[in-house]
Parts: sequence; structure tokens; C-alpha cells
Amino acid sequence: MSAGIDDVAELDEDTADYVTFDMAGERYAFPMRRVQEIIRMPAVVKVPLGPPSLEGLANLRGRVLPVVSLRLCCSMAPAAHDETTRVIVVDGGVPLGFVVDRVASVISIDPQAVEPAEAVQSTLRSDVLVGVIKSDGGEMTTVLDVDRLIGSQFARLAEKRGAGGREVTARTAGAAEPEGELDDTLELVSFAVEGQEYALPIDQVQEIVQAPESVSHVPNAGSRVLGVIDLRGRLLPVVSMRQVFGLPVTPLQPQNRIVVVSLAGGVVGVVMDTVREVLRVPHHLVAPLPAVVAGAGRVTEVESVCRLEDGRRLVSVLSVNRMFDSPEVRDELAGYREDDQEMSTQPIQVADDGRGDEELFVVFRLDDEEYAVDVDAVQEIIRVPEALIRVPKSLEFVEGLVNLRGSVLPVVDLRTRLGLGRTERDERQRIVVLIIGGARTGFIVDSVAEVARVGRNVLEPAPELSAEQARVISRVANLPEQQRMLLLVQVDQLLAAEQAAMAAEVCEAVGDEALAGV
Repeated sequence: MSAGIDDVAELDEDTADYVTFDMAGERYAFPMRRVQEIIRMPAVVKVPLGPPSLEGLANLRGRVLPVVSLRLCCSMAPAAHDETTRVIVVDGGVPLGFVVDRVASVISIDPQAVEPAEAVQSTLRSDVLVGVIKSDGGEMTTVLDVDRLIGSQFARLAEKRGAGGREVTARTAGAAEPEGELDDTLELVSFAVEGQEYALPIDQVQEIVQAPESVSHVPNAGSRVLGVIDLRGRLLPVVSMRQVFGLPVTPLQPQNRIVVVSLAGGVVGVVMDTVREVLRVPHHLVAPLPAVVAGAGRVTEVESVCRLEDGRRLVSVLSVNRMFDSPEVRDELAGYREDDQEMSTQPIQVADDGRGDEELFVVFRLDDEEYAVDVDAVQEIIRVPEALIRVPKSLEFVEGLVNLRGSVLPVVDLRTRLGLGRTERDERQRIVVLIIGGARTGFIVDSVAEVARVGRNVLEPAPELSAEQARVISRVANLPEQQRMLLLVQVDQLLAAEQAAMAAEVCEAVGDEALAGV
């Protein structure tokens, strides 16, 4: 059908072209100049928190296409899709597909034959009408206003249409601003060792991977290096942060993460107890380590200290070079790099920002759709206990509290939070423990699928179809070769500030007395 449209792209100045289609037995039209193409009904990924008319997101030759029910936009009863169902892709600032019952034809008419909307009566809302085309046979075709249809359902998309239809997003609109903003902030990856919080500058971190069940030990290896792991065909020497700090080295646990850092001559993996979050700290909150402390041997690994939450939270910023400043450690790591060069000649590709060209996500399912969160925000994944501590007069989506090794953990039903229907508990469900604003919160998901490594080239901003959806579902990983689309959840937007504060107050109020009974 789209080939036929291309054939009539050359317009006569004395005529106007329209694409006509049917809905509920009536004939309607869009101006031809607004139609990009017409496709069959594609497979769609359902998106929570969007307008009711949104059917989902589809892959259109590598681009994410929001697909909308035109019946629902026009307050008509929904209808099942069949072989005649089509999607008319229009220019709405970003491509937008309207589902119609059937496409009829492309017609050329005299503009004078279109009667304005004010002169006709219709069962449709008059604010989405342009006018009516009357044929010689007495048939009428109602012309719909594309912009008003978009604006009535998707105000955020309508706002994107600037001069000439140029797309403006939060990412592009502020493109000139982040440089100054970043100059005034320090970006860090924070982690915990023995209950103490530390951080590394993000430009020194290539990537973060989950610790394997074991590390391959090498005979006659030095005491500072735990061993090696395979990282995409390369041998990566691994050091324990506990070892660097002179603490007892504990067996690897599921919550452990390996932070891959750049070092002169190569890279090294450092095992952390847990990785907490990515911090952006204004420089005025970062102070150098006092000289009286900096001269005390081992602690010279600490370069500065961040004073967060009015000084109640102190994060020690480490220097990679100082961590491995010992000649013995450098010699040991150099030995591993020499062995690695003999076994593999494939160089490690490092992106300009030092974090590589991939991002790591924990993928989980709700209904039949796949969602993902940044692995850095995930502290651990646990089973849903048989009993939760119910909290009266709490938020609708708060399921209760869990005793997590002696600490109170608020648990949220993520289906309810995203406006999906509740479901019965089953063995596949898990609680994904996330770090939000420095506090832990558990989110019940239908199942956890995998930890996926996704190339940055397939990540794109999610269409902003509603204010809340735009905040929570920030990006989309479009994987057409796998016939998958991952909806990337912005963790810090899952709970509003007041909701997070309320959860913290509930945890504090419950205290040890309630936990003792669990």
C-alpha cells in the first residue's frame, strides 16, 4: 500500500490528496502530506503508564514506533484486529502509527470541496475534525486533524513539534547545557566494602560485571591477585578490594560485583562486596583528604571525601593508581597481562568514556513484556517469602515488609505501581532489591530472565507518550534481530520523593518488634 502512496507524491497545486480509511462502517481521511506509510498490524510491546489508546511499541525497520488505536482516540468501541487492519504511520514530531479498520484509497480532490467542520454535524468530537468531503454519490468522508488527535492523547508528543516539525526532547533540548553542568560535578560509582562506602571516578571504570561462582587460581601466583576470569575471550586478572584494604577475603557471593578499572598497560577487575549506585556530586561537596590522615600509609588510596546528606553520609573517593601503587602488585598484574597477550591477540575495545560500548541490565518480566534496570542499581534478587508484614494505611502498591537479614525491607508490587493488574503469587516471582536514593526497596516481578549486555548503539529514548511514562520508562533497547524490545526502567523514578520518605518512616516505625515475629 505504501508503494501506491509514493506514486502519487507529486501533487497538483489545484488538488489536495487524502488517504481514506474506514472505522466502524464510516469513511475518514488523513491529509496525504502527513502520512509516511501504511503497514500491516505489527507485533507490539505493551507499555505501562501510557494513555488508554496506546496499543504498544513496534519495531519499524530499527525505529521504535508507538502504535495507537484510532477508535479509542475518537471515543469509539474497540474492535478485534483482522486481516484488513492497517496502521497509518503519520508524522507527529516522531513517527506515530494509528490503527484503523481498513484502508480504502488515495483520493485527489478540489480543496473547495471540503466543507469546514463548523458546517457539519458528527458523532465524533468536533475538535479533531478538519472538515467533510462530499462525493457526487452523496457519500461523505470526514477529514481528521492529525495534530489535534496527537495532542488530545499525547500532549508530550505534541509539544515536540517545533518549527518545521523538528523533534525536541529533554535530551536534545539541553544538549548545550550538560557540559557546564558536568564541569561542576564529579561522577562516581559507589560501592561497599565491609559496610563502608567508597567510590571510584566513573571515567576510571570500564564496566561492572557480576562476580562468577569462582575465580581460576593460578599456581605460584602472587598473594595480591585472586586469579583470573574470562571476560569475552580475554583473561582478566582479579583483585579483591578486601585484599587491597588488608581485610579478610570472603567467598564470592551473588551480590558481589567485579569493577573493571583501567590501569597503565591494561585493565584489572576488583571484587567489591556490592555496587550501590552512580553518583553525581557537586565539587563543593568534595574535600581532599586532610594531610594529617593522608600520611598514614594505606589510607593514601583515598583521594578525597564526599559529604552527602548534610554530612550524614561520607563517601571515600579512591584513586586507582594509588590502589595499585605497590611495585609487587604491578609486577604480578604485569605477569598476567604478558600471559594474556600470549593467549589472545584480540584487543579490548574501550569507548571514549572509559566504560565500553555496552551497558549491563537485569532483565525481568511483567505479563508478557520484558523490562530492564541498570545492574548497578540492583543489590540482590531474592525469593518472595510466604508471609509479608502488612502495613495498614500504606500506599496501594506497597505489599508489606520483609525481614532481610535483620533489616526492614519495604516491598512494592511493581505490577500495581505500573498500573498493571495484580496476579496470584507463584514460584517464579522474585523480589528485585534496588537502591533508590541510598535506601533499599524490594520490587516484586513476575520472573527474572537474565543479566543482559546491551550495546549502546541499540539504546534510544522511549517515546514520551505521557508524563509519568516518560519519567519511569526512560529508554528502549530495540533488538529486532532477537525480536525483542526491552523497556528500560528509570529506578529513581519508581517512587516519588514523598513515597520513598513514607516507606522509610514505615520501616522505622515497625522496628525490631515486628521483625521478631517473621
